[in-house]
Amino acid sequence: MKILALDSSGLVASVAVMQDDTLQAEYTVNYKKTHSQTLLPMLDEVAKMTELDLNTIDAIAISGGPGSFTGLRIGSATAKGLGLALKKPLIHIPTVDALAFNLYGTEKLICPLMDARRNQVYTGLYRFDGDRFCVEMEQTPMAVEELAKNLNERNEPVIFLGDGVPVYRELLEQLLTVPHQYAPAHTNRQRAASVAALGMRYAAEGKFETATEHTPDYLRLSQAERERAQKQIPGDAGYTA
Repeated sequence: MKILALDSSGLVASVAVMQDDTLQAEYTVNYKKTHSQTLLPMLDEVAKMTELDLNTIDAIAISGGPGSFTGLRIGSATAKGLGLALKKPLIHIPTVDALAFNLYGTEKLICPLMDARRNQVYTGLYRFDGDRFCVEMEQTPMAVEELAKNLNERNEPVIFLGDGVPVYRELLEQLLTVPHQYAPAHTNRQRAASVAALGMRYAAEGKFETATEHTPDYLRLSQAERERAQKQIPGDAGYTA
């Protein structure tokens, strides 16, 4: 099984190619460029460096959200376009799940944090039971205060990762009463390698979708949609000035 994996759900853009249990290539950039500028050139470079014929891949694993609305749309459009052109299935990987999978093997409770603004994060809770990846709480938007309360009630060590850590670390330090730590730099952001590795597991379970079927998981309305909803007059199809 050979999988091409893409992740553009946050500030990081990442492309990986995995064959069976071997990571053949990964190209990850966390810099101030839009994913529309980086994702396809990164894929092209990976293909050149590994002499990859895209027709030889079996599936495309895509980080399907939540995350940046623009980033998710770019990743989704790229995966769908490749899937249609190559006639390959897609594997939809929840973004927060893939983040947690970065910490394979830890005995601690894993809590990814993606900054969702407005004092909220996209988060979930995960653990490893030997080789088994267990979802304790599915990915969801949540207030930081509510998450901290949940973790304190669980009363067990937890490890955090994700771009929400630097944003909310000070607040977490004030709220948490349980032992906790933060993942190091090489594992604390999105990686297409983890998307590919989870994709291998999903593929073994037959969890494929067609390029036409794929849609991102935004989990909540965009800011523009929220603002439009707030302006709408009840019982009126129009909007206020």
